[in-house]
Amino acid sequence: MANEEVVLTQDGHDQLTAELEELKGTKRREIAERLKQAISYGDLKENGEYHAAKNDQAFMETRIKQIEAMLRVAKIVKAESKSIVAVGSTVVLYDEEYDENVEYTIVGQSEADVINFKISYESPLGKTIIGKKVNDIIKVDAPVGTIMYKLLEIK
Repeated sequence: MANEEVVLTQDGHDQLTAELEELKGTKRREIAERLKQAISYGDLKENGEYHAAKNDQAFMETRIKQIEAMLRVAKIVKAESKSIVAVGSTVVLYDEEYDENVEYTIVGQSEADVINFKISYESPLGKTIIGKKVNDIIKVDAPVGTIMYKLLEIK
């Protein structure tokens, strides 16, 4: 990810910024306190609390560096139009197989979260839906076969 651009929505950028602030503030202080407490127990070679806190500290510092690197090269995108799907658009699709409507927000890879209905523009559905308009039929080739949607709304 050296100088590779990271595509983020404003919401994704704000969430990363908030996470970074929490990690650098509250979380660092919590781990420092855990380390201080564990060191007070004595012998560090067989001190499970100390090793767990050091492990957590390493993961946290790695995440801090990762977020800082992402924010340095972030490109914040905003869907400019509600007539064509773009990164940042929220779409309502009719899933023909399940006879139901589903709503997804198209985001960058780093903020994709299928559980919360945020899909990457680089995913099979994301690639297929970019540039589509309301009432377009979307055919997505997936490992389970072709999935059909109808684009009902762009928000």
